[in-house]
Amino acid sequence: MIEIGRLCVKIAGREAGRKCVVVDIVDKNYVLIDGQLRRKKCNISHLEPLDKKIELKKNASHSDVISEFKKLNIEIKETKKKEKTERQRKQRSKKKANVEEKQKGKEKKKKTVKKGKKAEKKKDIEAKLEK
Repeated sequence: MIEIGRLCVKIAGREAGRKCVVVDIVDKNYVLIDGQLRRKKCNISHLEPLDKKIELKKNASHSDVISEFKKLNIEIKETKKKEKTERQRKQRSKKKANVEEKQKGKEKKKKTVKKGKKAEKKKDIEAKLEK
């Protein structure tokens, strides 16, 4: 009963109640469908075949399916493709600020260490001079 071009109604899933047509037979349990829903693989048990049949080639294009549906006065909702837009990247202001603070802290530590070394050298020199 299920053959290429057979008009069916989807009875399960989010597309339940929508009409489709069998475009290709994948195996004994699955078929490729297209029509008022997206072109996809579907379980045969989720389809209710109707008595109408459309003349389609195997793996017919979506435009062929649309033209055949228009001949039968079945409406197909056309959707526009989304235009790709470049999304904004998040500003990493907190991390940058933390990194800058850490670098400043390291510089301060280095300066204090250098001052300490100089002070130790001066003490060593003064101790040698006293001897």
